[in-house]
Amino acid sequence: MMLHDKSDHIPVLLITVLDILRIQHGDSILDCTLGLGGHSKAMIEAAGKSGTLTALDADLRNMAIARERLSAYADRIRFIHTNFVHLPDCLEDAGMRFDVIFADLGLSSPHIDQAERGFTFRDNAPLDMRYDHTKGMTAADILMQYTEQDLRLVFQNYGELPKTHRFVTAVMEARSQKPLRTADDLNSIIENLYRRDAKKVTAQIYQALRIEANSEMQAVEQLLSIGPSLLKPGGRMAILTYHSLEDRLVKRAFKSLCTPQKDDHTGAVSVPAHFSLLTRHALKPSDQEIENNPRARSAHLRAIARL
Repeated sequence: MMLHDKSDHIPVLLITVLDILRIQHGDSILDCTLGLGGHSKAMIEAAGKSGTLTALDADLRNMAIARERLSAYADRIRFIHTNFVHLPDCLEDAGMRFDVIFADLGLSSPHIDQAERGFTFRDNAPLDMRYDHTKGMTAADILMQYTEQDLRLVFQNYGELPKTHRFVTAVMEARSQKPLRTADDLNSIIENLYRRDAKKVTAQIYQALRIEANSEMQAVEQLLSIGPSLLKPGGRMAILTYHSLEDRLVKRAFKSLCTPQKDDHTGAVSVPAHFSLLTRHALKPSDQEIENNPRARSAHLRAIARL
């Protein structure tokens, strides 16, 4: 297997992530989205020789690249090939707790740059879009097998797509004539319907298919439900999102966790909050970072701490 060139990997908001998570020597770290290992490398270095890292990723090819990048720290790292939707079942000990939990919900560079992975609309690649190529439905399977109603829900909910009804009707007509298997097959439908707006809408359509193919929203909901309970007292959790759907979920969940319950009659706190916000508002990349790494443009970072 040919590994991706590591030199062009730029972890998003790296300095900000390290500042927010305040990693100490000896910390136990859970990286739910190992990716190419950029954030993980910085975190395990900050944790010192007594620190440990548990690293999850659904993409075996990315994990191979990350293993190479992190080879100097291999004795302190446990790599697990899984999607974080399976937390906490994938952990070796049901009682495991962490000082730091991190998730970067964005695509990695190889997903975008390597056409054969099936994520890009710029090359006539197969419509795959799965992080884990060993299981699940591809984007092509979704386009060919979902009912008209199900496709409408996918593109309305995950793509926030204009003219959803007309687009899905066009997909249903096109698939009745020939299989939709490649980016060109899908792009021709988009261009014929949206014309001048095709470039903008294409990104929304591919995003919706990717989210559905990987059950991304369900995975984020699981992470937000289970992740905070895996923190030790004083532990910190940070999540990087790249589109408004995920950011709204994270914002709402973190706010709920950090809000005490109050008595309906007296207004007094009846159940104190067990978490505090480390970010009052989402933290975003600077203009300089965006210039150096344009893929960071839409990043939002939010974090909490367990009291």
